[in-house]
Amino acid sequence: MGRFLDMIKINIFCVGSIKEKFYKDAITEYSKRLSKFVQLNIIETHEEKIQNKSEDEVKNIEASNILKRIKDNDYLILLDLHGKEIDSLELSNRFKNLVDKGVSPINIVIGGTLGLGSELLKRSNERICFSKMTFPHQLMRVILLEQIYRSFKIMNNESYHH
Repeated sequence: MGRFLDMIKINIFCVGSIKEKFYKDAITEYSKRLSKFVQLNIIETHEEKIQNKSEDEVKNIEASNILKRIKDNDYLILLDLHGKEIDSLELSNRFKNLVDKGVSPINIVIGGTLGLGSELLKRSNERICFSKMTFPHQLMRVILLEQIYRSFKIMNNESYHH
């Protein structure tokens, strides 16, 4: 796997920004830890206001803002309450399979408050669910980074509680 390390690029697309310092601190810490394994980019997109728009319109505008930054053949994973529930080991195996195939970048999307637009759902390669519980998207960013870090620790046979 070592020969792929320089090539592994993970883009995390997030609708909205983080304002709370404690979230920013956790994101910075996991980003630093991940830098040993991957080139990580966190791309924040505009969170659309609901005023005078339907929920679907808002979700589709947010989806469009993400899709215009993703190439047609890029791999796309959505965090979705209706996706397949997986555990940490399975997530690690999925990343390993993608890395072994030379897939880069791996794009992961955390949707906004209202969820994911239909074009994004159609475009995705896979949809995964971390839990049937709903989390604030700011906290989900921290959880996702921790799980990516855990995945690469597992993949590299490095000690990490699992």
